[in-house]
Amino acid sequence: MTSRPRTPSRKIKTPAASPAQAGAWHGVADTAKTIVYALLIALVIRTFLFEPFEIPSGSMVPTLDVGDYLFISKFAYGYSRYSLPLGLPLFHGRVFARTPQRGDVVVFKWPHDDSTDYIKRLIGLPGDRIQVRHAVLYINGVPVQRKRIEDYIYRQDGMVIHAAQYIETLPNGVSHRILQFGDNGPLDNTPIFTVPPGHYFMMGDNRDDSADSRDPTSGVGYVPAANLEGPAEFTFFSLGGSEPGWQFWYWPFRIRYDRLFRAID
Repeated sequence: MTSRPRTPSRKIKTPAASPAQAGAWHGVADTAKTIVYALLIALVIRTFLFEPFEIPSGSMVPTLDVGDYLFISKFAYGYSRYSLPLGLPLFHGRVFARTPQRGDVVVFKWPHDDSTDYIKRLIGLPGDRIQVRHAVLYINGVPVQRKRIEDYIYRQDGMVIHAAQYIETLPNGVSHRILQFGDNGPLDNTPIFTVPPGHYFMMGDNRDDSADSRDPTSGVGYVPAANLEGPAEFTFFSLGGSEPGWQFWYWPFRIRYDRLFRAID
């Protein structure tokens, strides 16, 4: 029997990537790594250092206005579960806790659902007795000094609105402006609130247009220490007008330049 000659197997050659293709892939990989690093850095900054917030309502006028954008300090009071993305319950209480000061403007989680962010001024510390009588704030039975200054004037829905404006000075010497439209509104005469241990009492600077600790049912009530996210430090951007913020072509006409990079007192 004669054997047939074996046909040599064919080798398939894979062409090597051209230098241009290799360079393109390296460029894509470098870009992807840069994006990942940037996202990680942003996450660390947002979680442990500073977080931006937008002011959606007028409860803190005249200190903060609708359309202000601000940074809060995440490390000022230490960290709670609400310092983490999505409020993950990885621990209880606060770590590296520091005591807030009376008069701080604070962002916190609304105690009624733990998901909505509120911003108010810290008025009452644990153990304080807080009351409002004819629009005058009392802390531990002593009326807080307030001085009448010029009216605050702003425009809303085509109307020019005047509000009585005062400088209020808290017992620790912190002074800030407040607005009052009258002295006998629903929250201008309250019972005495005794702040429980581990909680704080919050009020808006726009006293007649603020849902705060004076209203324990539909407002804020006492705020647990764990719900504090941090004090507001400064505004970094501010937009007036009614157009959505993403319509950046209106910005040159809407930016309130006098409110940029202002410290929040």
